[in-house]
Amino acid sequence: MSNTLSDLFATIEARKETMPEGSYTAELLRAGENEILKKIGEEAVEVIIAAKGEGDERVRYEMADLLYHCLVLLAQRGQTWQEIEGELASRF
Repeated sequence: MSNTLSDLFATIEARKETMPEGSYTAELLRAGENEILKKIGEEAVEVIIAAKGEGDERVRYEMADLLYHCLVLLAQRGQTWQEIEGELASRF
């Protein structure tokens, strides 16, 4: 995993442990899996819309949002990005 993803996931994990007030990540985690899944769905649609006519910069922006929300789901479920990398590696 890149340093950026590692750092982001570490921050998400820290928010999960401390659940600080005012943290969007903590809000999502408190709201529960259904809310996180809803956000993933919204972000996936936004990636598609961006790719169909809003340009590469917008695609990058929306893809970053999608990846963030996917990482929140992994943390909420007690899984890691390394497990995803392992799954991808097993497919080669």
